Amino acid sequence: MGEGDHGGAVRGWLRGIEVFAGPLAEFEPERAPADPVRLFLSWLSDAVADGLRDPHAMTLSTVDEAGDPDARVLILKGVDGAGWQFAGHGFSPKGHQLAVRPRAALTFYWPEHGRQVRLRGPVTPGSAQDNATDFLGRSDSARAESLPARQSQYLADAAERDRALEKALALIRREPSLVDSGWTLYTLAPAEVEFWQAARSRVHTRLRYERAGDGWERFRLWS
Repeated sequence: MGEGDHGGAVRGWLRGIEVFAGPLAEFEPERAPADPVRLFLSWLSDAVADGLRDPHAMTLSTVDEAGDPDARVLILKGVDGAGWQFAGHGFSPKGHQLAVRPRAALTFYWPEHGRQVRLRGPVTPGSAQDNATDFLGRSDSARAESLPARQSQYLADAAERDRALEKALALIRREPSLVDSGWTLYTLAPAEVEFWQAARSRVHTRLRYERAGDGWERFRLWS
């Protein structure tokens, strides 16, 4: 788009971008397992096997103190019967938001397969041991980056940041077992999980799992 283009020109340009161009994955809801974890791991495995880039990337959506939504892309750390895990610093914006409103949504999207998974539910922080294990599993540079605990603060001088990171990295190399007490492994235990399979006809297939006691109920949804 050229400078000055706007309004209807942008809408027309966006409408002309092709979506779902390649062959899409198949999905038969009637054959879906009773547990959404199994289906999710199957879809994730398909994405990995087909070489999709960053298949474990996801959008984490939270709500701030004013009730305004916030979102960012993170990497999935694990999935089990307890829920979906992600990590971050407790002093970061998402950490503060989750401390005040401990609920969130996760969204996965694999465009080459035309697949999307959406989850919503309460979020709980991990134990000190879980947090430490996740932190120590990060690279030296990633651990050093978290130690100043200044994520998302205004940066007036890049040189100041570089000096702080260099100092933190030297500290970690001197004390390899050092753990950042603010680092947190979070678990989202979904109340509902929706699987969305695109179709070129735009008659998409949607299957929602809703928690019912200790199990799950499954519902087809209109596209």
